[in-house]
Amino acid sequence: MRFLTLALTLGIASSSILAATPTAAESVNLYSSRKEALMRPLLDAFTEKTGAEVRIVAASGGQLIQRMIAEGEYSPADVLLTVDAGNLWRAADAGMLQSVDSKYLLSVVPSDYRDPGNQWFGLSLRARAVVYATDRVSSDSIATDLGGYIGLAAPVWEGRVAVRSSGNIYNQSLIAAVIANFGAERAEQWVRGVVGNLARPPSGGDRDQIRAVAAGEADVAIVNSYYYALMLGSEESNSIGNTAIYFPTDDQMGTHVNVSGAGVARYAPHPELALAFIEFLASPEAQSLYAEINNEFPVHPDVQPSGEVAKWESFTPDDVPVVEFGKLNADAVRTADRAGWK
Repeated sequence: MRFLTLALTLGIASSSILAATPTAAESVNLYSSRKEALMRPLLDAFTEKTGAEVRIVAASGGQLIQRMIAEGEYSPADVLLTVDAGNLWRAADAGMLQSVDSKYLLSVVPSDYRDPGNQWFGLSLRARAVVYATDRVSSDSIATDLGGYIGLAAPVWEGRVAVRSSGNIYNQSLIAAVIANFGAERAEQWVRGVVGNLARPPSGGDRDQIRAVAAGEADVAIVNSYYYALMLGSEESNSIGNTAIYFPTDDQMGTHVNVSGAGVARYAPHPELALAFIEFLASPEAQSLYAEINNEFPVHPDVQPSGEVAKWESFTPDDVPVVEFGKLNADAVRTADRAGWK
């Protein structure tokens, strides 16, 4: 079974995770953009291993960052965990995270998937993929008529593309990746082409784009890979049975991969325990559980994908470091606005 290949040659550090054993009275305060129901098995596993309780505050990444800014030095947050490198970059840029010294995290999290200043680390990976209707688009056609993301702007796809709003961070990071690979001018031409090829005005989330393809409202949709895996593993699997997933790649740009990740809060009341928690999330035990729950690709090189994700073909991840998505976010937003991507 083939799966996402990161071509790593990393040696796993022999240093022990959670070297300092906390007492049962200690706790770590987690600000999480992932819902508690998804995180709870991981939190319970950490508590079982260490005796430390994890208290969670769940909200969107943007809301949590603004909350941390408002709370300032009185913030109870120990760890910020959020989706998309753009959000993690914003938190670091706002001074809400602190640099940490962790040989373990440096050994298992590839440099492309973490902050150069060690303020945050990717803990799971997702691809911004294309779901297509197999009864209207063949696998040969998707490879030749589309190829990479640039192909989505080709005339052959006029009136056939579904995608959510450009106000969503996932699409902003995709545009940023196109800018990084092709330059600002060509990226804007691409966005204009995609807008011209839309089957309908952007609306709803990624699952709604998949449903639109299954219902014949569009032939291809731009979505995060884990949404498709979640739907395949749910009661909706029969209703989207005429679809398949494709990972866009061309000679210039590989498949756009983003992260969910975490960092130690700048004013963390329990910084050592906060770091121990993040190291635990990067451990093989937690990575396997994380992959099973969230249908994302593990960041740890020794952990395999699970469920529906393990059945997919391998692909070549783009080599632009994810930190660039945050640096280029403002340019990406302006590009989308000028091109009319609402």
